[in-house]
Amino acid sequence: MEMMSDVVELESKPPQDPIAGETKPVAAQTQGVHVTPSAVKRIRVILAKEGISTEEGGLRLGVKGGGCSGLSYSIGFDAYPRERDNIFTFDGVRVFVDPKSFVYLNGMTLDYEETLMRQGFNFINPNSTRSCGCGTSFSV
Repeated sequence: MEMMSDVVELESKPPQDPIAGETKPVAAQTQGVHVTPSAVKRIRVILAKEGISTEEGGLRLGVKGGGCSGLSYSIGFDAYPRERDNIFTFDGVRVFVDPKSFVYLNGMTLDYEETLMRQGFNFINPNSTRSCGCGTSFSV
């Protein structure tokens, strides 16, 4: 798995209504993994830069043990999905999630933010009960 080198920061945030900016209750989240249009646009740019076909390859999201809060997000790109992956498609961009990670990422939204202060992907995860100060690890 090839890791992205141009992402500055990952952050876990409570679920929010993208229009009102209000926190949504966990019950309001739908099943699966969701990717915002700004994240899809950035993923598409990086896939092209890495030479990975959108028809066969995609973004890989995962969870691994470690970090200040017990679990850490992992993000990278794969040329092909693995046999047991959950595959989600957003405007022609595919996202792969292995079955073990899906338990922790189900209902999560991946967003991409680019401001003067920061640039990077945000994991908006209703399953996260606590995250560390740096925002890259969480616990459930």
